[in-house]
Amino acid sequence: MSNQDYISRSPAKKKKNNPYKKKPAAQQPSSSIKTKVMTAFAVLLLAAFAYGLWFLKTSPITKIPNQNSPDKVTKKKAKSLPTPPKEKWVYVDALKNKEVEVGQYEVKQGGPYKMQCASFKTQPQAEALKAQMAFIGIESKIQSAQGKHNIWYKVILGPYQRKRLAEEDKHKLRNNKINGCQIRLWN
Repeated sequence: MSNQDYISRSPAKKKKNNPYKKKPAAQQPSSSIKTKVMTAFAVLLLAAFAYGLWFLKTSPITKIPNQNSPDKVTKKKAKSLPTPPKEKWVYVDALKNKEVEVGQYEVKQGGPYKMQCASFKTQPQAEALKAQMAFIGIESKIQSAQGKHNIWYKVILGPYQRKRLAEEDKHKLRNNKINGCQIRLWN
């Protein structure tokens, strides 16, 4: 089947139901009966709605009763309320008279803390991590430790007097994608 160009072809002239051919003005009705009926129905519906709102506004049934003169119904409800039951719990009175014993205790300092972030087999790897931490603004040290077979290079931060200070630096490092730091007591 060949492709046909429907846009550039000339309109058909001899067909009765030609969509391109304009109908004369006498054949096109200016407004149909259906449109007139729908318009009249919409106006009637709008008028009924407006009348309903006006009726609700002026009706004595929908008025708010005077607040100064109570109804007989509210008087009956007020008289028919039962008396509240007595408290069966005694803990309220017991808590008023309760004495709390405060013990004397001493807060022990855990001592200085250190944070170890990594340990490497080669010193250049440890130096690279130390430089990365320096760009963040945290000063670190490299400590060498003898293992079973070779020397390990640990990247250490500290000493910290309080663990909270170490936690702050740990969060800074974690935000900069340096994970795995552990906080320990300084020995």
